[in-house]
Amino acid sequence: MKKVIAIVVVLALSSCNLFKENGIDFKIVNSSESQITDVKFYTTEKIQIAEFDKIERNKSVSDFLSMKDNQADGEYVLEFTRANGKKESSAAGYYTNGGSLNGWVRFEIKSDTTFIKFGNY
Repeated sequence: MKKVIAIVVVLALSSCNLFKENGIDFKIVNSSESQITDVKFYTTEKIQIAEFDKIERNKSVSDFLSMKDNQADGEYVLEFTRANGKKESSAAGYYTNGGSLNGWVRFEIKSDTTFIKFGNY
């Protein structure tokens, strides 16, 4: 009986993730001195691409990147263009068998670097 109760508890606790679409929540914060343009966030499989024309300085965007059709292992990629025309790309994190290992990722773009933080809910 204790095993049955333990199984029910484990299933109940994990059921929150059973109905959630495969993917990752993301937030991109522009903490640099100027606007950034041509912002793209995607996985290395490049199946779904979240695109934003621009993010003004001291502003942010948030969304969900669906990974329902991803099947391989890979990482996440953020691309953008700085005001001086310099294109930048940051690859980070890891997903396996098309599934995200994290619930969310936050990119903070500074004038000379990009900070990346992953987490779960």
